[in-house]
Amino acid sequence: MPEFVGAVDQGTTSTRFMIFDHDGAEVAKYQLEHEQILPKSGWVEHNPIEIWTRTAAVIQSTMQRAGLHDGDLVTLGLTNQRETTVVWNARTGRPYYNAIVWQDTRTDRIAAELERDGRGQVIRDRTGLRPEAYFSGGKIQWILENVDGVRADAERGDAIFGTTDTWTLWNLTGGVNGGVHITDVTNASRTMLMDLTTLDWDDELLSFFGIPRAMLPEIRPSADPTGYGATVRQGPMAGEVPITAILGDQQAATVGQVCFAPGEAKNTYGTGNFLLLNTGPDPVRSQSGLLTTPAYKFGADPTIFALEGSIAVTGSAVQWLRDQLHIITSAAQSETLARQVDDNGGMYFVPAFSGLFAPYWRADARGAIVGLSRYHTDAHLARAALEAICYQSRDVVEAMQRDSGVVLDVLKVDGGVTANDLCMQLQSDILGVPVSRPTVSETTALGAAYAAGLAFGYWADTGELRAHWAEDRRWEPRWSEDQREEGYAGWKKAVTRALDWAG
Repeated sequence: MPEFVGAVDQGTTSTRFMIFDHDGAEVAKYQLEHEQILPKSGWVEHNPIEIWTRTAAVIQSTMQRAGLHDGDLVTLGLTNQRETTVVWNARTGRPYYNAIVWQDTRTDRIAAELERDGRGQVIRDRTGLRPEAYFSGGKIQWILENVDGVRADAERGDAIFGTTDTWTLWNLTGGVNGGVHITDVTNASRTMLMDLTTLDWDDELLSFFGIPRAMLPEIRPSADPTGYGATVRQGPMAGEVPITAILGDQQAATVGQVCFAPGEAKNTYGTGNFLLLNTGPDPVRSQSGLLTTPAYKFGADPTIFALEGSIAVTGSAVQWLRDQLHIITSAAQSETLARQVDDNGGMYFVPAFSGLFAPYWRADARGAIVGLSRYHTDAHLARAALEAICYQSRDVVEAMQRDSGVVLDVLKVDGGVTANDLCMQLQSDILGVPVSRPTVSETTALGAAYAAGLAFGYWADTGELRAHWAEDRRWEPRWSEDQREEGYAGWKKAVTRALDWAG
């Protein structure tokens, strides 16, 4: 009998495949990075072909390392970077253009136009989002308007769109030979094209962007016992393994952190930070710069919604220190370097490389390092980068408290940056609440596996999943209240220095 559940986690900087057992424990994993393509300031792209080949490679390597075969897996879940946009030819399987990544700001003007003429309020009311370059609708419009032949092919039904879940699923299930063109409610909700009430594409919203409906995938639940009507048909796992769950990465982490009750929240530390608060079956409209988003939809059960605070640049700021400034050689070294100083020395780093997301939503912002003197060293910069992760999270926590009335007594954290003990201590200090990391920190993949296993019947219910959650480490605040408020006031002042740079 099969014993394990697999999860593809197609992220912003890498793709991993993980295998979990019935206790929710990690059995095996393998991960590969892909290239970050930066053609112009504010432009961020990925090669979709590279993403697919990396996906196939990590599945194969993980299975081999674990000594497993297709028949050892009960089912498969899929999670992904969300708003990143791929348009490809359904007949040839070739992308028309690189994937335009969620961080990309080239569509600022499209978003600003929507806001100026009143269409922005329609988008807010129907989608729970704001007109921003962050989301997929403007990226699809840009490709239709700027890449030769795409518009005509889209009108014929040959050019199709998907976020990376759809692109990966289409390839896994056969590609040009019958690949399914499907997404789930969590990913569809990040396009500015789906109505939160109907959970379907909205024709008026499509008209705002000039997008033919035939381009779009079918919207399905996040967990589906039918396996979306297809099994893995190509790549290293071409067998009878059904794919029974699709979730955007932040919603998957919400499931992985077993935030199944209203008022439960998690913060995922990856390329960016994303804090989601479960608000139950009724969407809560934010007045404080947050997003209203589906958290998950399991089969025929009601959709569960969340408030989300999206932060564009956190872990990728550390990657910038490594890849662009070369002051560290690995992400882990950021902690070693930052520990050489006791504080930031009055220096702040606002990593607004793609503007500022929640709660500011300022596309005109750009990165700024302020308060510099000759006293400061690379260690101060490394510490300021870690503090920026934590201060941005405090901005979102405060907005969430205003919208929901929920005051956190502990912050559940997950994602790669949580391996940085100094950063997590700083997060506790800056928030003034304990920070709790689970035993399995890669909860994005775990959540995709949980959703797939629930749909398949591998796990009986969410109560069984709750029993698997265990704390690995907890950080308690050490800063005084005066120290906390003085540091935060400095951060808020630094943010004002990062505004009004991009027209």
